[in-house]
Amino acid sequence: MPLRKWVESANHAIEGILHAARTQRHMRYHFYAAILILMVGFSLGINWSEFVILITLSIIVLSVEMLNTSVELITNVLFRDYDERAKQIKDIAAGAVLITALGAVVIGYIILYEAVKNFFYTGLNIAKHAETDVAIVALMVVLILVVLTKAFFGKGQPLRGGMPSGHSAVAFSIWVSVTFISESFMPSVLVLVMAVLIAQSRVNTGVHKPLEVIIGALLGSAVTFLLFKVFS
Repeated sequence: MPLRKWVESANHAIEGILHAARTQRHMRYHFYAAILILMVGFSLGINWSEFVILITLSIIVLSVEMLNTSVELITNVLFRDYDERAKQIKDIAAGAVLITALGAVVIGYIILYEAVKNFFYTGLNIAKHAETDVAIVALMVVLILVVLTKAFFGKGQPLRGGMPSGHSAVAFSIWVSVTFISESFMPSVLVLVMAVLIAQSRVNTGVHKPLEVIIGALLGSAVTFLLFKVFS
Protein backbone atom coordinates (compact mmCIF):
# COMPACT_ATOMS: atom_id res chain seq x y z
CA MET A 1 0.00 0.00 0.00
CA PRO A 2 1.47 3.40 -0.98
CA LEU A 3 2.37 5.67 1.90
CA ARG A 4 -0.20 8.26 0.86
CA LYS A 5 -3.07 5.75 0.96
CA TRP A 6 -1.80 4.36 4.27
CA VAL A 7 -1.82 7.86 5.78
CA GLU A 8 -5.34 8.46 4.48
CA SER A 9 -6.54 5.17 5.95
CA ALA A 10 -4.90 5.99 9.27
CA ASN A 11 -6.50 9.44 9.16
CA HIS A 12 -9.97 7.93 8.68
CA ALA A 13 -9.40 5.46 11.51
CA ILE A 14 -8.24 8.16 13.93
CA GLU A 15 -11.13 10.36 12.84
CA GLY A 16 -13.42 7.54 13.99
CA ILE A 17 -11.74 7.60 17.40
CA LEU A 18 -12.14 11.37 17.62
CA HIS A 19 -15.79 11.21 16.56
CA ALA A 20 -16.51 8.64 19.26
CA ALA A 21 -14.68 10.76 21.85
CA ARG A 22 -16.54 13.90 20.74
CA THR A 23 -20.03 12.41 20.70
CA GLN A 24 -19.91 9.74 23.41
CA ARG A 25 -19.26 10.88 26.96
CA HIS A 26 -18.70 7.27 28.04
CA MET A 27 -15.86 7.06 25.53
CA ARG A 28 -14.27 10.08 27.16
CA TYR A 29 -14.77 8.50 30.59
CA HIS A 30 -12.97 5.38 29.38
CA PHE A 31 -10.05 7.51 28.17
CA TYR A 32 -9.89 9.24 31.56
CA ALA A 33 -10.00 5.84 33.25
CA ALA A 34 -7.18 4.59 31.00
CA ILE A 35 -4.95 7.49 32.08
CA LEU A 36 -5.89 6.90 35.73
CA ILE A 37 -5.08 3.18 35.48
CA LEU A 38 -1.73 3.93 33.84
CA MET A 39 -0.77 6.40 36.56
CA VAL A 40 -2.01 4.27 39.47
CA GLY A 41 -0.31 1.13 38.23
CA PHE A 42 2.90 3.00 37.51
CA SER A 43 2.86 4.76 40.88
CA LEU A 44 2.25 1.58 42.87
CA GLY A 45 5.04 -0.26 41.09
CA ILE A 46 3.22 -3.33 39.82
CA ASN A 47 5.34 -5.61 37.66
CA TRP A 48 5.54 -5.13 33.90
CA SER A 49 3.37 -8.17 33.06
CA GLU A 50 0.53 -6.89 35.24
CA PHE A 51 0.95 -3.43 33.76
CA VAL A 52 0.60 -4.86 30.24
CA ILE A 53 -2.58 -6.65 31.33
CA LEU A 54 -4.04 -3.35 32.57
CA ILE A 55 -3.15 -1.64 29.29
CA THR A 56 -4.73 -4.50 27.32
CA LEU A 57 -7.91 -4.25 29.38
CA SER A 58 -8.10 -0.51 28.70
CA ILE A 59 -7.68 -1.13 24.97
CA ILE A 60 -10.42 -3.79 24.98
CA VAL A 61 -12.88 -1.56 26.84
CA LEU A 62 -12.22 1.36 24.48
CA SER A 63 -12.61 -0.88 21.42
CA VAL A 64 -15.90 -2.38 22.63
CA GLU A 65 -17.23 1.10 23.38
CA MET A 66 -16.41 2.15 19.82
CA LEU A 67 -18.17 -0.93 18.44
CA ASN A 68 -21.18 -0.03 20.58
CA THR A 69 -21.15 3.46 19.08
CA SER A 70 -21.04 1.98 15.57
CA VAL A 71 -23.98 -0.31 16.35
CA GLU A 72 -26.00 2.66 17.60
CA LEU A 73 -25.28 4.66 14.44
CA ILE A 74 -26.22 1.76 12.16
CA THR A 75 -29.40 1.14 14.16
CA ASN A 76 -30.41 4.79 13.87
CA VAL A 77 -30.02 4.58 10.10
CA LEU A 78 -31.98 1.34 9.74
CA PHE A 79 -34.80 2.31 12.10
CA ARG A 80 -35.98 5.86 11.48
CA ASP A 81 -38.92 5.53 13.87
CA TYR A 82 -39.16 3.87 17.25
CA ASP A 83 -38.92 0.11 16.99
CA GLU A 84 -38.64 -2.40 19.79
CA ARG A 85 -36.01 -4.31 17.80
CA ALA A 86 -33.83 -1.19 17.64
CA LYS A 87 -34.05 -0.86 21.40
CA GLN A 88 -33.05 -4.48 21.86
CA ILE A 89 -30.06 -4.09 19.53
CA LYS A 90 -28.82 -1.04 21.42
CA ASP A 91 -29.43 -2.70 24.79
CA ILE A 92 -27.46 -5.78 23.79
CA ALA A 93 -24.55 -3.68 22.51
CA ALA A 94 -24.59 -1.61 25.69
CA GLY A 95 -24.68 -4.84 27.69
CA ALA A 96 -21.51 -6.00 25.94
CA VAL A 97 -19.79 -2.79 27.05
CA LEU A 98 -21.04 -3.27 30.61
CA ILE A 99 -19.79 -6.86 30.80
CA THR A 100 -16.39 -5.84 29.41
CA ALA A 101 -16.08 -2.89 31.79
CA LEU A 102 -17.10 -4.94 34.84
CA GLY A 103 -14.67 -7.69 33.85
CA ALA A 104 -11.90 -5.10 33.52
CA VAL A 105 -12.75 -3.72 36.96
CA VAL A 106 -12.62 -7.19 38.55
CA ILE A 107 -9.29 -8.06 36.94
CA GLY A 108 -7.91 -4.63 37.80
CA TYR A 109 -8.97 -5.12 41.41
CA ILE A 110 -7.21 -8.48 41.57
CA ILE A 111 -4.01 -7.00 40.14
CA LEU A 112 -3.99 -3.84 42.25
CA TYR A 113 -5.32 -5.25 45.54
CA GLU A 114 -1.98 -6.04 47.19
CA ALA A 115 -0.37 -2.80 46.01
CA VAL A 116 -3.31 -0.72 47.25
CA LYS A 117 -3.31 -2.59 50.57
CA ASN A 118 0.39 -1.84 51.05
CA PHE A 119 -0.32 1.80 50.26
CA PHE A 120 -3.02 1.83 52.96
CA TYR A 121 -0.64 0.54 55.62
CA THR A 122 2.65 2.15 54.65
CA GLY A 123 1.61 5.27 52.75
CA LEU A 124 2.34 6.16 49.16
CA ASN A 125 5.87 5.50 48.05
CA ILE A 126 5.96 6.34 44.37
CA ALA A 127 7.75 3.58 42.51
CA LYS A 128 10.73 4.45 40.37
CA HIS A 129 11.11 2.98 36.90
CA ALA A 130 13.60 2.62 34.12
CA GLU A 131 13.73 5.74 32.00
CA THR A 132 12.80 3.81 28.86
CA ASP A 133 9.61 2.62 30.58
CA VAL A 134 8.79 6.18 31.61
CA ALA A 135 9.29 7.32 28.02
CA ILE A 136 6.81 4.72 26.72
CA VAL A 137 4.17 5.56 29.31
CA ALA A 138 4.66 9.28 28.72
CA LEU A 139 4.11 8.81 25.00
CA MET A 140 0.89 6.87 25.64
CA VAL A 141 -0.41 9.55 28.01
CA VAL A 142 0.45 12.30 25.53
CA LEU A 143 -1.39 10.51 22.72
CA ILE A 144 -4.51 10.04 24.87
CA LEU A 145 -4.44 13.70 25.91
CA VAL A 146 -4.09 14.75 22.25
CA VAL A 147 -7.18 12.71 21.35
CA LEU A 148 -9.20 14.18 24.25
CA THR A 149 -8.10 17.73 23.46
CA LYS A 150 -8.91 17.39 19.75
CA ALA A 151 -12.28 15.92 20.69
CA PHE A 152 -12.93 18.84 23.04
CA PHE A 153 -12.18 21.51 20.43
CA GLY A 154 -13.81 19.46 17.67
CA LYS A 155 -11.90 21.07 14.83
CA GLY A 156 -9.69 19.69 12.10
CA GLN A 157 -8.80 16.12 11.33
CA PRO A 158 -6.50 13.90 13.41
CA LEU A 159 -3.54 14.14 11.03
CA ARG A 160 -4.62 17.32 9.28
CA GLY A 161 -5.09 20.16 11.69
CA GLY A 162 -6.96 20.85 14.86
CA MET A 163 -5.96 21.79 18.38
CA PRO A 164 -3.35 20.67 19.34
CA SER A 165 -0.82 19.38 16.82
CA GLY A 166 -0.33 15.69 17.53
CA HIS A 167 2.89 15.57 15.51
CA SER A 168 4.32 18.42 17.57
CA ALA A 169 3.22 16.84 20.86
CA VAL A 170 4.81 13.50 20.01
CA ALA A 171 8.01 15.08 18.66
CA PHE A 172 8.60 17.18 21.77
CA SER A 173 7.70 14.28 24.04
CA ILE A 174 10.42 12.25 22.35
CA TRP A 175 12.84 15.17 22.74
CA VAL A 176 12.30 15.33 26.51
CA SER A 177 12.65 11.54 26.76
CA VAL A 178 15.91 11.54 24.81
CA THR A 179 17.23 14.36 27.00
CA PHE A 180 16.55 12.44 30.22
CA ILE A 181 17.71 9.08 28.90
CA SER A 182 20.91 10.23 27.20
CA GLU A 183 21.85 12.94 29.71
CA SER A 184 23.96 14.29 26.86
CA PHE A 185 23.86 17.75 25.33
CA MET A 186 24.38 16.90 21.67
CA PRO A 187 21.69 14.19 21.31
CA SER A 188 19.24 16.49 23.07
CA VAL A 189 20.03 19.37 20.72
CA LEU A 190 19.76 17.18 17.61
CA VAL A 191 16.37 15.77 18.63
CA LEU A 192 15.18 19.26 19.58
CA VAL A 193 16.10 20.49 16.11
CA MET A 194 14.18 17.56 14.63
CA ALA A 195 11.14 18.37 16.78
CA VAL A 196 11.24 22.04 15.78
CA LEU A 197 11.51 21.10 12.09
CA ILE A 198 8.53 18.76 12.39
CA ALA A 199 6.50 21.46 14.10
CA GLN A 200 7.57 24.06 11.54
CA SER A 201 6.63 21.75 8.66
CA ARG A 202 3.07 21.49 10.00
CA VAL A 203 2.79 25.26 9.81
CA ASN A 204 4.54 25.61 6.43
CA THR A 205 2.20 23.08 4.80
CA GLY A 206 -0.85 24.86 6.20
CA VAL A 207 -1.94 21.86 8.24
CA HIS A 208 -1.73 23.67 11.56
CA LYS A 209 -1.77 27.20 12.85
CA PRO A 210 1.25 28.34 14.88
CA LEU A 211 -0.76 28.32 18.12
CA GLU A 212 -1.83 24.70 17.57
CA VAL A 213 1.79 23.68 17.08
CA ILE A 214 2.94 25.60 20.16
CA ILE A 215 0.23 24.07 22.35
CA GLY A 216 1.13 20.62 21.06
CA ALA A 217 4.81 21.19 21.85
CA LEU A 218 3.99 22.43 25.35
CA LEU A 219 1.65 19.51 25.99
CA GLY A 220 4.13 16.85 24.87
CA SER A 221 7.14 18.32 26.63
CA ALA A 222 5.36 19.29 29.88
CA VAL A 223 3.64 15.94 30.40
CA THR A 224 6.79 13.97 29.61
CA PHE A 225 8.97 16.20 31.82
CA LEU A 226 6.55 15.81 34.74
CA LEU A 227 6.42 12.02 34.43
CA PHE A 228 10.21 11.75 34.29
CA LYS A 229 10.55 13.94 37.37
CA VAL A 230 8.05 11.83 39.29
CA PHE A 231 8.93 8.29 38.17
CA SER A 232 12.54 8.16 36.97
